[in-house]
Amino acid sequence: MSKLIRSTVAILTIVLSLIPTATAQLTLGSGNSLFGGDRPQPLPIAEAFPFYVSIDSPKTLAVHWEIAEGHYLYRQQFGFALKYKNQAESEPVVFALPDGLKKQDQFFGDIEAYYEGVTVTLNLDTSQLTEATLVIQYQGCADWGFCYPPQLTEYPFNP
Repeated sequence: MSKLIRSTVAILTIVLSLIPTATAQLTLGSGNSLFGGDRPQPLPIAEAFPFYVSIDSPKTLAVHWEIAEGHYLYRQQFGFALKYKNQAESEPVVFALPDGLKKQDQFFGDIEAYYEGVTVTLNLDTSQLTEATLVIQYQGCADWGFCYPPQLTEYPFNP
């Protein structure tokens, strides 16, 4: 029995001596971290993909994104709709996009992406925007492998 106790104590001593080494390797910010210590931290969505809306003409609205360096937006992830105060359902908005950069994406395969910036032209009667809200859908990623969840933003128009 004492041989079994000595063996157990020896094994426990070895295991316990390894704990400080293992935890040091898991410390946040270390190069070998499981939590990506040397990996860049994701930018807040508003910094990665800031955008503004402008009225270009009585029949067109533009939404322009200034895309942070090392980030891109997916062409196929854009969507736009108008929501009016008196209506339960939103109405899809017809829009036009320029061609994007064709690339192989680790999340979606063959895609078109926008780097630096993109302007989306929306075809709608801008005189009808009083008390309307533009619903904007988009999604993007960082080149280093972080993919933001799909975004759904409401942009209200003030009378």
